[in-house]
Amino acid sequence: MTCYSVDFKKSAKKSLLSLPKPVIQNISRLIDALSENPYPAGHKKLSGSEHTYRIRCGDYRVVYSVFNTQLIIQILKIGHRKDIYR
Repeated sequence: MTCYSVDFKKSAKKSLLSLPKPVIQNISRLIDALSENPYPAGHKKLSGSEHTYRIRCGDYRVVYSVFNTQLIIQILKIGHRKDIYR
């Protein structure tokens, strides 16, 4: 199976590091699993974009884009569900 490389936007990395430690560990596991399967169970496609999806981790969301031709997953946003879509 092909492995995707995971790339973080600078703001997404900063958002991840500002979260509580247990949440960081859970989200990091989810992001690591994305490199094997960019479309895990529970992923949702976001309207208005061709390549953008989200996964949930409790009350937190990870918004990411998948570029299949280059085998890249770019993490765009990480945050609480009340703030992520604004």
